[in-house]
Amino acid sequence: MGINQRIRKHLRNFVFLLLTFVTGLFYFCFYLVGITLGVTMAITIIGLPTLHYVLRSTHAFVQHERIQTKIYTNISIGPVPSRIREEGSLWEQVKAELLNERNWQAILWLMLRFVIGLVSIICVALFYVTPLIFLLAPALYPFYNFSFFGMEIKTFGASLLIMLAGAILVWIGLYLGNGLVKMIGGHTRRMVKGLARK
Repeated sequence: MGINQRIRKHLRNFVFLLLTFVTGLFYFCFYLVGITLGVTMAITIIGLPTLHYVLRSTHAFVQHERIQTKIYTNISIGPVPSRIREEGSLWEQVKAELLNERNWQAILWLMLRFVIGLVSIICVALFYVTPLIFLLAPALYPFYNFSFFGMEIKTFGASLLIMLAGAILVWIGLYLGNGLVKMIGGHTRRMVKGLARK
């Protein structure tokens, strides 16, 4: 693998980890607010359609996760099982969605992405941002106060040591980031396979 391919791969990993945080936060807020609003407003005209469309959204979001994982990680994941639209009144459709075990399993999987996203954003800071700041230490130390394990960086020689530590952290962080991306891709694959068995 050439240097350009490696750089592109690590940039894809970086973007994928950021997207994992953003989508995980979105799913958590969307389902928490949507289900709470739908249940509390169920006695009004607004509640049942809200609950119906929130529960039906799981298929689209799982499909989105599958495609996003394929694009950024090259992990092949089978198709998401298609959904059959229920006939009948709105109440019958909502009842069918509420009793559909696949919906609740998908919601749990998608809300778990919030925890995975928190881990991802912490790892982005540790694996990508911190080493970059360390590499820029010789240029930044005159303008900012740096401290590394309690050692104040006030000289050019000390900043070169920090830059060396940054180079080592870049090398380690890229491999750790790649491993984390593969684990998240495996999580998506397990989610789709689990839903396909239902």
